[in-house]
Amino acid sequence: MNNLQIEDKELGRLVIRINPRARRFIFRTKTDAIYVSVPPGSTRKELNKVIEDLRTKLAASRKEISPKQINLTYSINAPFLKLSLVQGESDRFLARFKSGEMVIVCPPDTDFDNEELQSWFRKVIGEALRRQAKVILPSRLSTLSKLHNLPYSRVRVNSSESRWGSCSSKKDINLSYYLVLLPQHLIDYVLLHELTHTLEMSHNDRFWSLLNGLLDNKALQLRSELKSYKTNIP
Repeated sequence: MNNLQIEDKELGRLVIRINPRARRFIFRTKTDAIYVSVPPGSTRKELNKVIEDLRTKLAASRKEISPKQINLTYSINAPFLKLSLVQGESDRFLARFKSGEMVIVCPPDTDFDNEELQSWFRKVIGEALRRQAKVILPSRLSTLSKLHNLPYSRVRVNSSESRWGSCSSKKDINLSYYLVLLPQHLIDYVLLHELTHTLEMSHNDRFWSLLNGLLDNKALQLRSELKSYKTNIP
């Protein structure tokens, strides 16, 4: 079985990815899809059975994380991105973004229940996240790389909701632009986590020992703290 996407009438989109390090089927429910990490050698029949066994639980999780409506009470107040919506006098929408702060000006008669408008809001916010991430993340990664002598090949910023970051065997690092919603110490945790993979690809004892050495023995504590955050627009 290869990587694929499944459209399910009840569950929506399922994104299936083969993970060489996976030992079992792992489901992560995000706002845009259910992401499934699959061990190498798994069959479509095995996947279908697991999905059916977990269908009730997966359907419930999809309902729980339905996107929060973006309206005049919505805001983002993260260290590297501030966002607010205000009511204007014009009949046109206006999005202003400068130095990590975005203001979306809405017409007086805005229908916030309109699904197309909600989709536009998320697209605009996503673009702000991308722009800010490209300013913040590559520079910080380079600084930490030089500080700890952990060279990498290249870095890319993407919109992944399935993981904060990843590192390939070629030392290419991918970072989700949702990282800019985190506090600085957790951004550094993720960046150092991926840089450690340039020395050790597996999450084995050696990996955690190396990462602990970079984080004053707080790697597991920071990993636990990171779990309270989600890779999506809040």
